Amino acid sequence: MADKFDLIVLGSGPAATRVANRCAKEEWRVAVVDPRPVGGTCALHGCNPKKVLVRAAELVDRARKMHGHGTNLGDAVIDWGDLIRFKRTFTEPVTEGKRQSFEELGIEIIQGDPKFTSPTELDVDGRRIEAEKILIATGAKPAPMPFEGADFLTTSDEFMELDTLPKRVTFIGGGYISFEFAHVAVRSGAQVSIMEKSEPLEHFDADLVNCLVDRSRAIGIEVHLQTGVESIQRQPDGTFLVHISAQGTTSQIETDLVVHGAGRVPNFDGLNLDAANVRFDEGGIQVNEFLQSVSNEAVYAAGDVVASKLPPLTPVANHQGRIVAQNLFEPNSRRLDDVVVPYAVYTSPALAAVGLTEAEANRQGITCEVQQGDWSQFSSMKKVGETHAMYKLLVDDHGRILGAHLLGPEAAETINIFTLAMKLGATVEDLDSTLFTFPSFVADIHSMT
Repeated sequence: MADKFDLIVLGSGPAATRVANRCAKEEWRVAVVDPRPVGGTCALHGCNPKKVLVRAAELVDRARKMHGHGTNLGDAVIDWGDLIRFKRTFTEPVTEGKRQSFEELGIEIIQGDPKFTSPTELDVDGRRIEAEKILIATGAKPAPMPFEGADFLTTSDEFMELDTLPKRVTFIGGGYISFEFAHVAVRSGAQVSIMEKSEPLEHFDADLVNCLVDRSRAIGIEVHLQTGVESIQRQPDGTFLVHISAQGTTSQIETDLVVHGAGRVPNFDGLNLDAANVRFDEGGIQVNEFLQSVSNEAVYAAGDVVASKLPPLTPVANHQGRIVAQNLFEPNSRRLDDVVVPYAVYTSPALAAVGLTEAEANRQGITCEVQQGDWSQFSSMKKVGETHAMYKLLVDDHGRILGAHLLGPEAAETINIFTLAMKLGATVEDLDSTLFTFPSFVADIHSMT
């Protein structure tokens, strides 16, 4: 006989935790099922620990840029081993803290691999459980790579656990993971290369991406575009040969570590969703506007595992968790609305965006004014020695912002001003008439608009 719960939550990340906690506080009997240590990718292997590494890279970058301008810090470098130990002071308490929090709320934690056996029942390593409602919040995983030797790839999770950083590091793919960690690794003294088969950071504005690529190359990262990986070969001494092709020419590079940075996909392998009558495709679990499975009303989904137009980011997962939690208590009361979602690549300098890109506006036939400029020429940038900084704003006929794109120090913070303006329907005139602290990077908005 199966153990019965009011709610079973698959996963323990931000969306899963938000829903589980809300239901447990309402005295539902809740089980959280996760084969990995509870806490989720963001807290244990993703955005939070990544930012520890990124901040160190930013400090080194700023020190080097200001060398000879009132300081003598040109030899600044990351101490990798010490940095990883510092990072672990943030990640190591997470699982125990999350377990304690769940247990205090009466949430049962089940460690194991879940598999649906019917629309409302699962098997977890031989234990049968069932519930009236089930939330799938299992996140994402590295995308499978279609070349020989893909098993030799190091994942981003593993990269952040390296006690020592090899001298030569190669990143496969030109997305967030590759650029962020490449900027950390090169400032830790490694020889770094990025292999991208098409164009890097494709969801960002191409002009700003090109500027970031230039900056990346300037600090010693070898960025190879239009370069595909044919295979990876491990050599007897433990190093790797990466066989690549570019413009019809094949070659190879030797490296000590090859890191998977070619994107992530929804993580539902092994769940046996067919047995649950849960419809899905390569984009994720198909849900309606209430984040309920389109084919099984007992099942909801949230976070990176959902087929959604929204980017797979932690704030989106939290937002979706709130929606699911409300709909569990008040069915069909809250829809997945169109929210304004900012996103950023935490390189040095950072790349941040919200809303439409210029290319997207052109494809959709949207008429707008493009206001752009070289942010590196602003006084604020010259004071910190930044040589690569840009901005681009898309403004409609009424002065409302359709998109904002920034490359520069603290761009991930400044973009939030434009995000709020877009959410509230504020115009560039509203921004111009708003007083900001000065001098500051945010105050540069007055000159941008």
